[in-house]
Amino acid sequence: MKTNRKRAAKEDDMLKEYDFTHAVRGKYADRFPKDVVMVTLAPDVAAAFPDAEAVNEALRVLLKAAKSVAPAA
Repeated sequence: MKTNRKRAAKEDDMLKEYDFTHAVRGKYADRFPKDVVMVTLAPDVAAAFPDAEAVNEALRVLLKAAKSVAPAA
């Protein structure tokens, strides 16, 4: 059986302290709806919003403003 060289190199780079033998891929993935898009906000931007709904509302206002000034296609 052939060994994938890239995969073997990655495994060799892994420190011995890391043990993923009992890891489960995507164990927590079902906590989020399928249509959720995760993004990372800069700390100064995140500090301006108390929660995700506030971020969504601000983005909706921005989209509405952009549509009102954009030329009709």
